[in-house]
Amino acid sequence: MKSIKIEAKFDVFENLEEVSSEIQNLMHNAIEARRKAYAPYSKFQVGAAILLENGEIITGSNQENASFPAGLCAERTAIHYVGAKYPDTKITTLAISAASQINNTITPVPPCGACRQAIAEYEVKQGSPIEIYFMGSTGKVVRSESLENLLPLMFDKTVL
Repeated sequence: MKSIKIEAKFDVFENLEEVSSEIQNLMHNAIEARRKAYAPYSKFQVGAAILLENGEIITGSNQENASFPAGLCAERTAIHYVGAKYPDTKITTLAISAASQINNTITPVPPCGACRQAIAEYEVKQGSPIEIYFMGSTGKVVRSESLENLLPLMFDKTVL
């Protein structure tokens, strides 16, 4: 038997003011998208903003449905729009902000498993990392250099 050790490195900023002005702008776009979320069941709103290599910013928010599996997360709403509208444009950065209408969300909220897999598809497709920043409604901001930090041993086209 052989053991492997997988490590991930994240940068943690105390607040949004500690990140660059470009990332602050991207996160503000995610926060604005979060405010447009349709979350009548969970009361948990998420916004995502994607920076493309051409400078465009694409946003998405979670969209719930009474039939829960039919809803869609903010990250997938945004990233699939990028895939449909800008199929040959690389994604450089993704910012995510999440907030509960019930509790104060001060812990940074990373993408869920399904969103991690969707982001992985685009990271592998474009052959370059997607930098990811995530936060709650306020407080700390976490940065990952790549989706691979969040989803080691990811499933991708190389195994098919």
